[in-house]
Amino acid sequence: MELQNAAKDRTMADPQLLVDGMYSLDDRDLARLGKKPVLKRNFGFMSILGFSCTVLITWEGMLIVSTQSLLNGGPAGVLYGYIIVWIGTLSTFAVLSELASMAPTAGGQYHWVAMLASRPSANFLSFITGWVTFAGWQAATAAVAFLVGTLLQSVIILLDPGYTPKPWQSLLFFWVILAFAVFINTIASKILAQFEGLILVLHIFGFFGVLIPLVYLSPHEDTSIFTTFVNTGEWSSQGLSFFIGLPAAVFSLIGADSAVHMSEEIRNASTVVPKAIMVSIVLNGVLGFAMMVAYLFCLGDLDAVLESQLTLGYPFLYVFKIGVGSTPGAAVMGLLIVILGVCSTVGVLASSSRMLWSFARDRGVPLWRHFIKLQRRTSIPVYTIGFTTTISVLLSLIILGSSVAFNNIVNLSIAGLYSSYLLCCSLLLWRRIQPNSIKPYSPDVAKVGPGHLHWGPWHIPGFLGVINNVFACTYLLLLLFWVFWPPVTPITPETMNFSVLTFGATISGAIIWYFIQGRKEYKGPVVEVDI
Repeated sequence: MELQNAAKDRTMADPQLLVDGMYSLDDRDLARLGKKPVLKRNFGFMSILGFSCTVLITWEGMLIVSTQSLLNGGPAGVLYGYIIVWIGTLSTFAVLSELASMAPTAGGQYHWVAMLASRPSANFLSFITGWVTFAGWQAATAAVAFLVGTLLQSVIILLDPGYTPKPWQSLLFFWVILAFAVFINTIASKILAQFEGLILVLHIFGFFGVLIPLVYLSPHEDTSIFTTFVNTGEWSSQGLSFFIGLPAAVFSLIGADSAVHMSEEIRNASTVVPKAIMVSIVLNGVLGFAMMVAYLFCLGDLDAVLESQLTLGYPFLYVFKIGVGSTPGAAVMGLLIVILGVCSTVGVLASSSRMLWSFARDRGVPLWRHFIKLQRRTSIPVYTIGFTTTISVLLSLIILGSSVAFNNIVNLSIAGLYSSYLLCCSLLLWRRIQPNSIKPYSPDVAKVGPGHLHWGPWHIPGFLGVINNVFACTYLLLLLFWVFWPPVTPITPETMNFSVLTFGATISGAIIWYFIQGRKEYKGPVVEVDI
C-alpha cells in the first residue's frame, strides 16, 4: 500500500512512470529492495550515457593527467599503462554492472555490500564502504573543479606568458566552476538530462576538433614511442617507475559508477544502467586510446615537453602550440577541454549529492534527517547538493596554503572509490562461487536483499563471470597498492604522497564514528516498504 501511494503521487506528475496502466517496473525494482520511489525518472539511455561519458571525460582527462606517466614510464609507459587501466576498468565495471542490475539503487556500493556480506559483518562493512565512497565522491568533486580551474590558468599563460598565476586566482576559478555546476543541478535541474545529452555531442565532436588539427599539422615521431621508457623519478628500476606512473591513467577513467548513483532517476534502470556504464567505458576508452596515440606521435622533443610543465603547468598545451604552429589555435583547443571539464563537474556534483542522499536515507551519516529532504517542486536533494558544495569550497581554501597539500587530499578520490569497488567485487566473488547462493533472474521475485540474492537482467553467466570477477579483484589490488607511492626520489615533504594519510584518516574516522554513534542508527539499508 505504501508503494502504491508513493507511486501514485509520482505518476500523477509524470505519466511515463505508468507501464500499460500498471506501476512501473522501476518502482517495483525499488520496492523489492525495500525502497520508496521518490525521485523523478528523467533520464533515458542516451541522456545517462551522456552523463556517464562526460563524467569520465577520458580523452580530455588523459591529456590533463598524462604528465605523471610521462615522468614515470615515458611514452611507452603512458601507452601500455593506459591499456592496462582500460582493460582493468572494463573488467571491474562489468562486475559492478551485474550488481547495478541486481539492485539499481542510488546507494550503490554500500547497499551491495550490505546484501552480499555475511550477517555478523554486514552492517559494519556496509557502513565503512558507504563512508569511503562518500569521501571518494566528495574528493572527486573538488578534484575536477581544481584541475579545470588550473587548466584555464594554463591557457591564459599560453596566451600571455607574462601572466603569473596566483593561488587566490585558482580559488576564484574553482568557485566559478563549482557555481555553474550548482546552477545546473538546482535552478536548471529540469534540463539536467537534456544538458548531459547535449554535452555528449560536444564530447565526441570536440574529440575530432582536437585530434584532426593535431595529427594533420604536427610533425610525427617514429614508432620508437612504443619502446621509449623514462625513469625521471630516479627509481631503482624501470619496472618500478612504470608501476608508480600507472595510477595517473586511473583518473581519466574514474567515476563510471556515476550512473549507479543516478539509478533512481533513470527509466528501466536495471538494464539501462549496466548498458550505459559498459558503453561509456568502451566509447571513452576508444576515444582516449586514439587521442593518446596521436598525442604521443606528435610529442616531439620529450625533454622540452616535460620542461614546459614548469611554465605552463600542463605540457599538452605546449605540444598543441608546437604542433599546430599557432598559439591562438592551441588556446582554442585547450579552451574546448576546459569547457568539457566544466561540464564534467556538473555530473560529478550530481552523483556525489545522490550518493550522500541515499546514505543519509539509510541513516549512515550525522544529520541524516536534514540530508534526506527533497525540494518539493523538483524532487532533487538540495541539502546534499549544498553540503557537497560546502565541502568543496572548504577544501579549496587549502589551495591558498599549498596546492601540493590539496592534491594529496583530492587523490582520496581514487583510493576511496577503488577500495569500495574492491570490497564489492570480492564479496560478489565469494557469493558466486558458493552453489545456489545467487539465484537466477526472475521478474516475479518479490524481494531482493540479504538472504534473497537474485541476478538482475544483465549478468555474465557461469565460468566466464567467475574469471572476470577474479581478474577485477586482482586489478583493483594492484592499483590500490601503487596509488599510495610518491612520484620521485628522494622523498621529501614536498614530494611525499600523503594519500595514505588522508585515506587512513577517513577509514579511522568512519570506524570511530561507527562505534560511537553509527551502530546505534545504521542497521544497513532501511526497509521503507515491504511487499
